[in-house]
Amino acid sequence: MNWDHARIFLAVARAGQILQAAQRLHLDHATVTRRLNALEADLGAKVFERRPTGCTLTTVGERFLPMAERVESEMLKAQSALGGSDLKLEGTVRIGAPDAFGTYFLAPRLARLAGQHPDLVLQLVPLPRTFSLSKREADIAVFLERPQEGRLYGRKLTDYSLSVYASRAYLAAHGPVRTREDLAAHTLITYVQDLAYSPGLDYMDALSDAAGRRFECASAVGQLEAIKAGAGIGILHDYAAAAYPELVRILPDVRFERTYWLVVHADMRDLRRIAETDRFIAGEVRANRAHFSR
Repeated sequence: MNWDHARIFLAVARAGQILQAAQRLHLDHATVTRRLNALEADLGAKVFERRPTGCTLTTVGERFLPMAERVESEMLKAQSALGGSDLKLEGTVRIGAPDAFGTYFLAPRLARLAGQHPDLVLQLVPLPRTFSLSKREADIAVFLERPQEGRLYGRKLTDYSLSVYASRAYLAAHGPVRTREDLAAHTLITYVQDLAYSPGLDYMDALSDAAGRRFECASAVGQLEAIKAGAGIGILHDYAAAAYPELVRILPDVRFERTYWLVVHADMRDLRRIAETDRFIAGEVRANRAHFSR
């Protein structure tokens, strides 16, 4: 079997469309289609149901997927070891992270790792969403829950806390907030409920029934910026809020504890660029653990 055909198969499986996979591979649509046809001829079975809306894996395709991923992992390891890259970090590592952790903690620190290794390309994707490591949406991901399924390797990064905040200017203009009942006269800055991608985000119910009005924002970064601007009161990550002296923690009895998990795909964790990036992130969190909880 031609490995290049399996590589094409993986790209289509991850993209869900032939055209999108072709664009990612810098190939034309006809070439990708031809390679898939050749793979199916080799296997003697269809690996995709091809429809105008996209491609879905057949039963054979689902069985072939983990096999192709293992071959891909071995090819990457061979390239790393035999290509001389074991002597230096090179290649691309994509890191998916919750937007608060990615923006306020990882972004200012990963630049140092990139500066130490000019041939290493770090792609930080700090978005309010989950990432599929099996589809290679990221090489390393920070999750709010420990993954229970798939060939994933996860370890606890750190616990972190969240508290209720308002800006000094907001409190000066609207008066102090001493109890939950006081929230009836204020706007609560919160997430968009139907866009909450993790059960770990279910903490606004502690305040929403007492709030007078709501302003919903899908990202933690947007919520922090709105609270800084005096748009209302909301729950923020303590480690992020600590960087802004204009923010004041209120209602100290309302506090939440959550956990970050650092996760890599089992087939990719031994690649040196991924292992070193994983080790760097864990080391930075360990050195700054005191900042994650108040």
